[in-house]
Amino acid sequence: MTAPPLPHEVNRALSALPLAIGKRLLQVRELIFAAAAAHDEVGKLTETLKWGEPAYLTHETGSGSTIRLGRLKDSDLAAILFNCKTTLIDDFRERFPDRFEYRQTRALLVPVTGKLPKQELSICLSLALTYHLDRRGRKAK
Repeated sequence: MTAPPLPHEVNRALSALPLAIGKRLLQVRELIFAAAAAHDEVGKLTETLKWGEPAYLTHETGSGSTIRLGRLKDSDLAAILFNCKTTLIDDFRERFPDRFEYRQTRALLVPVTGKLPKQELSICLSLALTYHLDRRGRKAK
């Protein structure tokens, strides 16, 4: 599946970033929509801005936790941001301890050059998009 057309406000937010970061985050955006399409229980994603950054929400089903795309002030890496009250970053660290750089409990950082680690990122994004589901595929209480 290819991602839907880029909403104007999301395009504007990505264009405000340094070129290399914006390009890398567009690649991550494609992976987000592909991960959502691979899981029927995720449903249609809502693409909007949160805190001025592109954000991806599972409003239709409530299956997952919000994913935001941006940049941390002290980094030249692309940042994929997650709700710091989830266990997502800890889960990613456990699965991929040496594959990514992490910041506290909220960010997975991706270099802007070189090959994008699509397989590992797709797993992380799928975990975020299905965070609120139990093992039977229903929304956890």
